[in-house]
Amino acid sequence: MELYAGTSGFSYPEWRGPFYPADLPDAQLLAYYADRLRTVEINNTFYRMPRAEMLARWAERVPDGFRFVLKAPQRITHKSRLEGTADAVAYLWRTASSLGGRVGPLLFQLPPYQRADVERLRRFLGELPVGMQAAFEFRHASWNQPEVMDVLRDAGCALCAADSDPPAEPVPPERLPRGSTEDAAIEPHSEPDPGDSPMVATADFGYLRLRRASYTDAELDAWISRIRTEGRRWREVYVFFKHEDAGAAPAMAARMNARFAAAAPFARPGAETSPRWR
Repeated sequence: MELYAGTSGFSYPEWRGPFYPADLPDAQLLAYYADRLRTVEINNTFYRMPRAEMLARWAERVPDGFRFVLKAPQRITHKSRLEGTADAVAYLWRTASSLGGRVGPLLFQLPPYQRADVERLRRFLGELPVGMQAAFEFRHASWNQPEVMDVLRDAGCALCAADSDPPAEPVPPERLPRGSTEDAAIEPHSEPDPGDSPMVATADFGYLRLRRASYTDAELDAWISRIRTEGRRWREVYVFFKHEDAGAAPAMAARMNARFAAAAPFARPGAETSPRWR
């Protein structure tokens, strides 16, 4: 199993000093980040479709083995709510493929007010391009049911597990830090955000979003233990820490990578490759 721990976004002015050198040019931020961490979750694609030219330039700035994870645009997850989106998803995947071997999973994060609709999910999964690694973060408690897990498992798609501090009021997009999309207010919430999502292995890769402001070494070790046991059939797992002004997220990601690598190896049971990328 390979662990890819990184952060949600990388271009934050608040990280100059705590993480980036104060005088580092903007054009060098990604390369500096990629020298220290092996993955990043790109959240600004939530607001607009990415451009292939931009992604190709990014791919040139990072080493082999680095993985970009793109968050699906809101037009797919929030406005269309997974309905009638085949053309948009196909375009997104063609564009994401500009990253070449550096493309990782795509994250489809549903709004917290969207209740479970198993048949809609099944139709959407049936339209995903072959070769795409897709992870789903459901934020309404009604999705936490065996039938949903079975549908994801049949399609070879991952359930995104989330761990968060107690929910606060949603932040309007114009007040978010550059590069972040943390729970932007797209429309009034008719249902409360249930907070955390369970960890259930439904694919041959895992996806976790650790959203608390800080994690102790003991807490990181507890997550590593869960990954090694509950996700023991995963070939790889992606973990992303939340942006915060103190610049602690990159340090937490680095600590988790180091502690995972230092842990005693274990024998992973045999597992078939998920059907989507055989």
